[in-house]
Formats: sequence, structure tokens, C-alpha cells
Amino acid sequence: PSPPGLLLLTSFLLHVKEGRASPARLVCDDRLIHKYIGEAKDMEKKVNQCQAPSVLSCPVALPPVDVKVTQWKTKSNQSKRREILGDLELLLVAVRGAQSQESQECWAGQLNRLYRHAEAFRMLLKTWEEEPWEPCCSAGSKEWNTAVIFLAYQRLLQGKLRFFFHDLAKDLCNQGQGGGRDPPRGA
Repeated sequence: PSPPGLLLLTSFLLHVKEGRASPARLVCDDRLIHKYIGEAKDMEKKVNQCQAPSVLSCPVALPPVDVKVTQWKTKSNQSKRREILGDLELLLVAVRGAQSQESQECWAGQLNRLYRHAEAFRMLLKTWEEEPWEPCCSAGSKEWNTAVIFLAYQRLLQGKLRFFFHDLAKDLCNQGQGGGRDPPRGA
């Protein structure tokens, strides 16, 4: 990865113990994705404690975050990766749009935190493989409420990203480790 990409990837993996910081570690240890899902839930809880969000003057487009498991299983890992990258890109655009419209400090702080987390996942997936990535934009909905952005991020982590990591674990974690990990809990 390029130096800026490497820097973001390194900062993203700071939560991982030294000597184990690698994308494979993130994939093979499902406790880490559950940690990030927990952080997404924490962000959502904190924004629910803020004053009511300002109604956005311009709606933001959010990615379709629902997963149809039977369709998901038929996709290649590259296709899944590209879809998640597109979803993250669209989510980041939504966060930037909300940041430009949200004046409350409580909301602004959580939007900044959400942006950093989503950008770290985007950079991780972009730098993971050499295959070039081309953005796609297929909005799932247009929203006028800032709070929905946090829910979309949480559902993206709980669904597509968690399932993607599970699928990658089948290949990455079996190599020299004597087994993968359990299937994702719930949907």
C-alpha cells in the first residue's frame, strides 16, 4: 500500500495487539469485527443522547445495507469486496453531506468518529488486494435525518462486512492455523 494508505491501515489496526496487526488477523479473529460492531452501536447510542438532529436541508444517499444471504453466497469474494467498497464510499459521502449541514457539536463529533471508522474500513479493503477498484453508486435510500446514517453503518458492519470476513476466513484462517472460525452469529 501507499504510505498514506499504510498509515490509515496501521491506525485502523491499533486496537490489535502488537505482532498480530494484519488484515488476516482482523478476518481470523471474529472478536475484532464484533468489537467494531460494538463501537458502531456505541456511536448510535451516543447520538441518541444528543439533542434531536437537525433536519438536513439536502437529503443524503445511503447504501443498500440489507443482505440477502442466498444471493450473497453466490457472489465471488472480489464482487463482495467491490460492493462493500461502493457502500462505504456512498456512506462516506453521506457523512460528509451531513457534516456540512449539522451544526450541533454532539452530532458533529460523532459524525467525525463515524467518518474515521468507515474510512479506515474503506482503506483496508482498498489496500488489501492489487486489483483496481472502481466506485459504483447504487443508493438504497435518500434520508433527511442524520441518525439514520449511524444505523446504516452499523447494519453494514453487522451484515455485509461480517459475512465477507467470514468468507475470507475460510481461506485465510485455515492456512497453517488448523481451522477457521465459526459461522457468523445471527443475520
